[in-house]
Amino acid sequence: MNISYKWLKEYVDFSLSPQEVCDALTSEGLEVGALEEVQSIRGGLKGLFVGKVMTCDMHPDSDHLHVTTVDLGNGETRQIVCGAPNVAAGQKVIVADLGCVLYDGDKEFTIKKSKLRGVESNGMICAEDEIGVGSSHDGIIVLPEDAEIGMPAAEYYNLESDWLIEVDITANRADALSHWGVARDLYAWLKQNGYETSLHRPSDETFVVDDETLPIDVEIVNKEACKRYACVSITDCEVKESPEWLKNKLNTIGVRPINNIVDITNYVMMAYGQPLHCFDADMVKGNRIVVKTMPEGTPFITLDGEEHKLSERDLAICNAEDPMCIAGVFGGKGSGTYDNTRNIVLESAYFHPTWIRKSARRHGLSTDASFRFERGVDPEGVIYALKQAALLCKELSGGKVSMQIKDVYPEKIENAKVDLGYSYVNRLVGKDIPAETIKSIVTSLEMKILEENVDGLKLEIPAYRVDVQRPCDVVEDILRVYGYNNVEIPTQLKSSLVVKGDEDKKHVLANLVGEQLLGCGFNEILNNSLTKSAYYDKLQSYPAENLVRIMNPLSSDLNVMRQTMLFGGLESIAYNVNRRNPNLKFFERGNVYTFSPDKQNADNPMAAYKEENMIALWVTGKRVTGSWAHADEQSTFFELKAYVMNILSRIGVPFAMLMFKESTGDIFSKATVIENRGGKKLVEMGLVSKAILKSAGIAQEVYYAELNWTALMKTIKKQKVEYREISKYPAVSRDLALLIDKNVEFVTIESVAYRSEKKLLRKVELFDVYEGKNLPEGKKSYAVNFILQDEQKTLNDKQIDSIMNKIIANLKKEIGAELR
Repeated sequence: MNISYKWLKEYVDFSLSPQEVCDALTSEGLEVGALEEVQSIRGGLKGLFVGKVMTCDMHPDSDHLHVTTVDLGNGETRQIVCGAPNVAAGQKVIVADLGCVLYDGDKEFTIKKSKLRGVESNGMICAEDEIGVGSSHDGIIVLPEDAEIGMPAAEYYNLESDWLIEVDITANRADALSHWGVARDLYAWLKQNGYETSLHRPSDETFVVDDETLPIDVEIVNKEACKRYACVSITDCEVKESPEWLKNKLNTIGVRPINNIVDITNYVMMAYGQPLHCFDADMVKGNRIVVKTMPEGTPFITLDGEEHKLSERDLAICNAEDPMCIAGVFGGKGSGTYDNTRNIVLESAYFHPTWIRKSARRHGLSTDASFRFERGVDPEGVIYALKQAALLCKELSGGKVSMQIKDVYPEKIENAKVDLGYSYVNRLVGKDIPAETIKSIVTSLEMKILEENVDGLKLEIPAYRVDVQRPCDVVEDILRVYGYNNVEIPTQLKSSLVVKGDEDKKHVLANLVGEQLLGCGFNEILNNSLTKSAYYDKLQSYPAENLVRIMNPLSSDLNVMRQTMLFGGLESIAYNVNRRNPNLKFFERGNVYTFSPDKQNADNPMAAYKEENMIALWVTGKRVTGSWAHADEQSTFFELKAYVMNILSRIGVPFAMLMFKESTGDIFSKATVIENRGGKKLVEMGLVSKAILKSAGIAQEVYYAELNWTALMKTIKKQKVEYREISKYPAVSRDLALLIDKNVEFVTIESVAYRSEKKLLRKVELFDVYEGKNLPEGKKSYAVNFILQDEQKTLNDKQIDSIMNKIIANLKKEIGAELR
């Protein structure tokens, strides 16, 4: 929510600086994300001054340029070449001095010394549109004779800067989505901290009905979705450009001015938090408004020209025949205001937040109005906002109020009642707060004290405070105004000792792995668990039917829970590569989610859902680059495999219990799966397929590994990691030249070897591969090195031969290997 510092001062009196206001708001729970000085005119007219044209002669080499000398009031005259047809000697003008920056939309240019057709020019005499004070480009600005030479243009135009306060409003604070709402909170803080202040807003007592020539009837059919609906008609309006003060207010907070009628509705919403809609009265057929739902599939075209199919759960604002608006969300084509509009109907309503939220999500529409309605507006502010808008319409468009306000309020929304005990407040806060202080705070927050006794208060909460319904909510409000920093930290801390369990072990090991990866040059990333379902279209490894879908997604890009962490990392890689940072090593720790339709159980709804913890690694680009001692080198699969195997070694996974298989998943072009003895997949790693990389906008190779941390922790649950001294007994090396089928991978040989000898086999390494002449068709030769070592004694030949013969026998049996 963007708040204007000056606009805020219209509602609450204070002498705080902009930074002090930010500190005050943050301290009471309205956290300020940014503070920025802004001007209603971009650049603040810096470098622009009032000057006087002393001489004006025709350019010697042009029939439309003039060579002028201009006095800027500093004792010097400047020669400026000007192309405006109305420039003349004796005029007071606005001059852009050398170094001044002027703006044209998103572009900017600096005034520099230049030559125009051979004549030197040292500045620029400006037109209205060139400096942002108007839209005319017919000629230069000619000022009155009494304009003071040398005066800064900002001073001449009374241009004052403002401060834009960006308040990060949490979902529960719908009451603070306006300047008036923020002013109420600031007022309570000022009162509690001893400042002289008052809270005020414009009166609506001047509202009068001029005639009753355009009555509009209102009927609420769906009373669940629409709790209150009010409207008023204004006739003989002139739709035109808004006055400067209104445009400046909207521009300051980032709202684009459109015309005086639309700008009034936006101004009232930003001022008081009540969204309004304005209908062209000629579009309200039968002078009748009906608030109801439409049949499923009813076509509806919104103001932006897009066609939507209405659901039977979408509340619509209809005339006597057709829907005109999706209530609280978006107006329909033809229902707005246009240059030829003369009669309007202003709408102010309270819609049920859940209905609006679901409609907005259903149609993928999010507007400032829906943002407020779906959080809950003030039902008692409906009429005040409507009257303020009507008064502004009369003032800025010359219209007349042509009906009594039609207010349909079937069932009044009652204010919440809360019993608050003083002892309860002190127990939750952790400090004894005086009763008088508590009463002062709640009254400054517009809570009404209905009853009072020695034990506490009975309070009536204003309806706009949708987040305050229980005693604990009131305590939270009291504490944020009282000040969290005013609650002292106790000198004693009472706690109970707990025994470390499996979760603690998982956390410690995850941190160890994270530190290990950081030491290897990785950067940790954090992606949203919510992602878009389009990633999983036509995937066999992660079918779309196994997605956990969100019932009310924020957008189509965040409509499912991720099944794999791959795509979030690819988004991060694409972002970096597009900014010329192609050599990357990322890792992420997080959860993935799976839905299994065949496991659905009415007695246990959660049986079909599974959540697993993962650690994911991404490696792409060059492993070495720009080194004087080493040629550039691309990352490879074996680099990724080394990182994965080091992780498994660090957490104590015994290699003898691992099985290596070729992956058949379609997210990789080539990959390896590591399983435990029970067939549970622990790791999948490989080169990401070109099709997936192309869809992510990545042109370079990406190697990806996903470690199932949940499964790994179960695998090592009974494993004990021990550290030993380096053995004083020598290791023994043996080499085998194996003739095997071409489709057999080294990981298979490695797996067979470790299963054959679990105790004394320390390492298995491939050091040569040969394919070609003198080998049978479909065969290849692997040269493999085996390292054997006993921690207790020196191995003898008999033991070594026994182990090697066992390995050879198993290799022959399982993969058909032959010794060369």
